[in-house]
Amino acid sequence: KQEAVQMKIEVTQATVGDKSLIQRMMELYQYDFSEFEKNDLDSHGSFGYPWLDHYWCENGRYPFIVYVDRKISGFVLVNQKTYLPSSEWAISEFFIMRRYRRQGVGKAVAFSIFDRLRGKWEVHEIEDNVPSQLFWRKVISDYTHGQYSETNLSDERSRGHIKCFENREKSLTLK
Repeated sequence: KQEAVQMKIEVTQATVGDKSLIQRMMELYQYDFSEFEKNDLDSHGSFGYPWLDHYWCENGRYPFIVYVDRKISGFVLVNQKTYLPSSEWAISEFFIMRRYRRQGVGKAVAFSIFDRLRGKWEVHEIEDNVPSQLFWRKVISDYTHGQYSETNLSDERSRGHIKCFENREKSLTLK
């Protein structure tokens, strides 16, 4: 396995021309996620994602594409649709191709995203997605040096965990 330090990891803000690329990767992401959400394909054989267009027509939504050694390897969707009223930013969707997992790519991508947007963050993981909970606990703990909180959510919106932190003084501006 390659180490992330040997790989060139880039996170670029997606353009409207990249929408179909994210849409195709979204199907892979939702296939992986169907293990936890129990989602089925529609009559066209797709999972679909009704909010993707919103990332190019609503303020406060940011789509990113991940490249490893100049190869497309994932995406991240960030928005301001938070569960907690005190939060400003949320990771809506986070996908790294299986080939690049457990090599430090996800951590590097998360750090890059956090550094681009300052404020109060929340990362929500659904209750059944234990791998996601472990990943985000480690990444956020490393990013914040343990300075984060975790809240359990169990209501009509979702059941799961929300990790919160503020990086207003640490981070850079959106590039």
